[in-house]
Amino acid sequence: MSFDVYDDYEQGERVQQWLRKNGVSIAVGIALGLVLIFGWQQWKSHRAGHEQAAAGEYSALQAAVAQNNANAIDVHTETLLKDYADTAWSVFAAGERAQRNVMAGQLDKASGDLDWAVAHARDDALKTLVQLRVAQLKFAQNKPQDALTALDAMPGKSFVAIAQELRGDALVKLGRHDDARKAYQAAIAAMGDSSPQRGVVQTKLDDLAVAGKQGA
Repeated sequence: MSFDVYDDYEQGERVQQWLRKNGVSIAVGIALGLVLIFGWQQWKSHRAGHEQAAAGEYSALQAAVAQNNANAIDVHTETLLKDYADTAWSVFAAGERAQRNVMAGQLDKASGDLDWAVAHARDDALKTLVQLRVAQLKFAQNKPQDALTALDAMPGKSFVAIAQELRGDALVKLGRHDDARKAYQAAIAAMGDSSPQRGVVQTKLDDLAVAGKQGA
């Protein structure tokens, strides 16, 4: 029994010595852990508030668009691009401004808006959508090769039917009819049987066949 008591005493002394040597490190480690936990919680709270504020700003933008209030549209768009550039709402705002510029015939300005949107889109699905808009704009500017480059840069597999149809259109402009035919076929394959665009793409495919026979 005396040996057991001695062993307990010796172990207690060793624990106390270890704590005296390492107590400061332990305390610092605990403190740092608490700071990191608290900081993470604060960051998440800040991030949630930031996203909520951006969503509110975008909602105000939509209201201004509905009222056709040009000044308010510009103000809310600039606020989103300046103060909330790290959110998806700013990308939506840039894309919508690009669309307005296209409608106004200001294609160069629209191109700048879409370049900004591509640079700030963090989600692959969103980046894919913006890249598709870039390709559509390049095609509208009569730049079919640039449209193909933009389509090739799409990171995701979304919007396959639209992308393949546009690819076919660009290839037709470049005189690459065999490649265009494959693109149109891929577009049709990606569409549902009831898709209203299916007939349009089929007509483009049929026109290629007619053009091929005439050129033979």
